[in-house]
Parts: sequence; structure tokens; C-alpha cells
Amino acid sequence: MPTLILVRHGRSTANTAGLLAGWTPGVALDERGSAQAATLPERLKDLPLAEIVSSPLQRCQETVAPLLAARPGLSAHTDDRIGECDYGDWSGRKLAELADEPLMQVVQQHPTAAAFPGGESMRQMQHRAAEAVREWNARVERDHGADAVYVMCSHGDIIKSLVADALGLHLDLFQRISVEPCSITAIRYTRLRPFLVRLGDTGDFGSLAPREQPQGPDATVGGGAGAP
Repeated sequence: MPTLILVRHGRSTANTAGLLAGWTPGVALDERGSAQAATLPERLKDLPLAEIVSSPLQRCQETVAPLLAARPGLSAHTDDRIGECDYGDWSGRKLAELADEPLMQVVQQHPTAAAFPGGESMRQMQHRAAEAVREWNARVERDHGADAVYVMCSHGDIIKSLVADALGLHLDLFQRISVEPCSITAIRYTRLRPFLVRLGDTGDFGSLAPREQPQGPDATVGGGAGAP
């Protein structure tokens, strides 16, 4: 079965503003995010990519644009099922304000019980994304062979939930996974089990250095802005 290259979108204007973007329209890459996206063709140059599948949201479409420009013959597809979690009434709000919401503790500690007001549950988010991957795996294998490699450009919580699915990790533990903007995560699927072969690889270890403001124990909903 194919190898899936999961790319989180580059840093966005919502990331730098500390907003939970969700499906809010008009959220673009910021200057750093555009620079991150521009590195993708070089980072993936040795891979014979069969297809590119992207979330419909602007920040993902902008992230894959340089890769598509570098490979004009590559087929590109959009799939709503790998779009960001629908945060409902939380969409567009500041993460600092949401930290005081009682639901936030559920999102952090027991995400299988978390459903966003006016949006979807985290279980629904994981289910639709995992179904999309399974269908694309079958399609890519049918059209390009069992050893094919393809790209999906998606969002932090989506990618974390897909990693959890691949590892057989309960969704309640998925907040322990971290994927920075424009990071690459690779999962090689086989008939009996998936293998996680890369996780959140940016090629840059700067984010591991101590920060002026230490990170707290909670995961950033939506994935965070990455290294300063």
C-alpha cells in the first residue's frame, strides 16, 4: 500500500495572531509561512510523488502551490474531509480567551468527549480524516501501484489524529503529538499495519531550544505557530 506524506500548512496569519482559525475564510500564509512553503519542492525533490491532495482552506492551497508549480504534471485534488476541525462558535476566537472555557480542559484531557459548540466533535474529525486516507490509499494504489508515494496537505489537529490512528493510539492521547507548521509526517501503510516513519520533520531543530516564555503543559488547539 502507498506511503502518505502529510504536510501541515505553513505558518498562517491566524497562527501569529493567536487565533483558532478553523474554517474561517481568508486565513492566508504569513511571510514566514510562504517561505516555508517555498522550501517544499527541494525537501521533497527525491520523492516520485503520484498525487497531491489538499484541504480546501486557503492556507493549505497556498502551501502546496510551490510544489505544484515545480511539478506541473502532478495531479492535484481537494478533499473537504481533511479540512480543519470545525470549531464552530470557537472559530476565529483568541486561544488565550478560550483557555478559560470549561470545554478546553476536556479538549486537552478527554478529547473523545469534546464537541465544539456549533461545530463537530473531535471523534467526528478523526473519523472523516481517517476515512479519507483509507479511500485515497486505495485509489493511489489502484492508479499508481502499491509502492506509490503521495502528499496530503492538512492541519495540525487532523494530522495528529491521523498519527494516532496509525499508531493505534487512543484519541484521548493525541494531544501528546506535536506537528509544527510546514512539517512533514510520513506513514507507510501495509495490509496489516501502518508504520510511522517520520513525525513533524521540519529539518530545523531551532524549535527545541529553550524559549523566553516556557511552553505550558497544554497542547495548542489547532497546532500552534511553531518556533519563534
